[in-house]
Formats: sequence, C-alpha cells, structure tokens
Amino acid sequence: MITCKAAVAPGDGTFSIEETTIHPPQGDEILVKIKAAAICHTDHDSLNWGMPIVMGHEGAGVVEAIGDGVTKVEVGDEVILNWATPAYDSFQSQIGNQNICECNSPVLASHAGKISGGHVAIERSTWKGEPIERSFNLGTFSEYAIMRSSAVVKKTSKKLSFEAASTISCGVMTGCGSVFNTAKPEWGSSVVVLGTGGVGLNVVQAARISGAAKIIAIDVNENRLEMAKQFGATDVILADREDKGLLNAAEIVKGMTQGRGADYAFECTAVPALGVAPLAMIRNAGTAVQVSGIEEEITVDMRLFEWDKIYINPLYGGAKPDIDFPKFEALYEKGDLILEEMITRTYKIEDLQQGFDDMLAGRNAKGVIVFD
Repeated sequence: MITCKAAVAPGDGTFSIEETTIHPPQGDEILVKIKAAAICHTDHDSLNWGMPIVMGHEGAGVVEAIGDGVTKVEVGDEVILNWATPAYDSFQSQIGNQNICECNSPVLASHAGKISGGHVAIERSTWKGEPIERSFNLGTFSEYAIMRSSAVVKKTSKKLSFEAASTISCGVMTGCGSVFNTAKPEWGSSVVVLGTGGVGLNVVQAARISGAAKIIAIDVNENRLEMAKQFGATDVILADREDKGLLNAAEIVKGMTQGRGADYAFECTAVPALGVAPLAMIRNAGTAVQVSGIEEEITVDMRLFEWDKIYINPLYGGAKPDIDFPKFEALYEKGDLILEEMITRTYKIEDLQQGFDDMLAGRNAKGVIVFD
C-alpha cells in the first residue's frame, strides 16, 4: 500500500490536502506516479458534486506498478492519462465512439447515478479508512493514482514535458478533437471561437493547423485574446458582458465574413446563456459545435437554426486516445501544436487554491500542478 498526499473534495464546495491510501493494482489496473496534473474548470465544479472524491482528471506520469493482466505498458513507462477508459468490446467503442462507451464513460455513468465501469474498484483508494471515488476514473490531484489500463497512453516524445503532456489529457483532446474529429473544417474556411481559455486556445490552434483562413476569437478578457493571437487567431473581438447571447458580436462576425457568418463556430465558455450563441455566428448550412459541455436547460430561439444549420455536442472531442494522443505528440514534434507555451503557471499541490483563483480570474492559459 502507498500513502500519499491528494486533494480531496468532500462534496460541499470545499477541498483540503489529505493523506490517502492506495492499494496495489490488480488485473488490468495500473498505478501511476503523477508528475503533472493540469487544472480545469471541471475540477473546480467537482467541489460541489455532493460526494467525496480525489480531485483531478488531467495528468501525466510514470507507471509505478501494474496488475497481472496488464500488457499495454510496463513499469517505468511514461504515460499520458485519459478519462475515456473505453471498454473496447462495447457497442459504441466497436462503431468508433470510444468517448461515449456506455460501459465505462464516467460522464454517462454519472447521469445514471452509478460508478462508471471504467472506475477501478472503489476500495483501491481510501481516505480516513473509507473507500473514495476518483474524479473521472482518475483522481490526478494526487501523488499517485490508480486506473484501468485503457486510461493510459504511452508518451512517445522525449522533449515533451510532463506539464505539457498533462494538458493533452483533456484540454487538448477536447479542443483539438472537436476540430479534427468532429467539425473537420475545410482548408480556407472561416472559424469563430467563443471563449479562449485552455480549451478554446486548442480549438484556435487546431483550426490553424487545419488550414482555416480566418479564425475569429471572441472573449471578454483582453489578456486571453492576446493569447489567442499567439495560437493562431487572425482576428479578435472583445465581447461586452451585457451583450445578451453575443448577438452584437455576431453582427461583427458577419461583417468579417461577407455578411453571411462563419463556416464554423465553437462554443468554449461553459456559460449556459451562451450555449446557442455559436448558431448566431454561422452562415446558412454552417456548423456550430458546443465544446464546453453545457448541460443546463436553456431556451432556444429556433430562428437561430435557419437555415440548414448543424449543431453538434461532442463529448471529449470524439476521443480515441490510443490514436489521437500520438498524433498530438507528432504535431508537437513538428512544431505545429503549441503545448509548452500553454503552461502559464505551475503550482505545488498545496497551492491548488491559488491555481483555481488564477484560472477563474483568466490569468492562465493553463495552470498545472507539479509533483516531485
């Protein structure tokens, strides 16, 4: 057994750094020594999930131990974690939808009020002598984490830091995947990105890599818009917080796109009131992509769909981690995918609150917890 420090959220809006115990991996389970864990808005949301969890769902590290059924990796391998943890023989996985595997997806399982089948037996981690769940089947805000073998992909790039690798785990996969796997914008197309935090910046750079000719970034934070230019935005719009549904910003977009609207628009704000805002940004027969995972009830003006517009709500960028992660590393090695520059600040686990504060204030492209 290993006793280690971890950020634990009891479910009441708070968290603390606690000692947890991890029992040895069995079967297809893997124990990973976490080297870096990126901070995401979802991690802040997890403070209010109403149950005790080990926090964190983005990470990279080194395999410390494996169960007797593991053949995918060996002890000592450097790995990037993913929360898709597909059951490869499930219906959705077999037809190419590993991200929505009904057997193992932590998102689909939470909607059904049960622990995902991709979650290692809850008894493997304990806090105060009681079993505790791990956020998104992982729990990366911890010195060590235990997970299914399907939750890891070998890190192949030697120059890629663990800090940058940890962002692939979710932010890069969600943002870039929504472009490469879901929308697939054509060369020379026009793209709008609403919200330029960690996920939005990855949408921006994926659009650039895809050959989009015009990439319009929209945000209320000037600092983030400057970051967006570095990642490939050709134009920026500083939005007004009083602009309901960003309809005024949509008129500016139309003025930049021959009066029609953009070919593609991606919502990356996680603000429910902006859930349908990308529909106002696109031309007839354009495509709107809801990237940020809004799940609240909202009111939709159906005239925004006129005419022949497509609205897509992908989960985790349509992730096929074993295929996508190596591609991201190859794009990084080539110099196309910007990863190291995305890390604005690093923190020790004891400084997680500061990491949250910086993220919520829009000071970071991405903040990362680092472990010795």
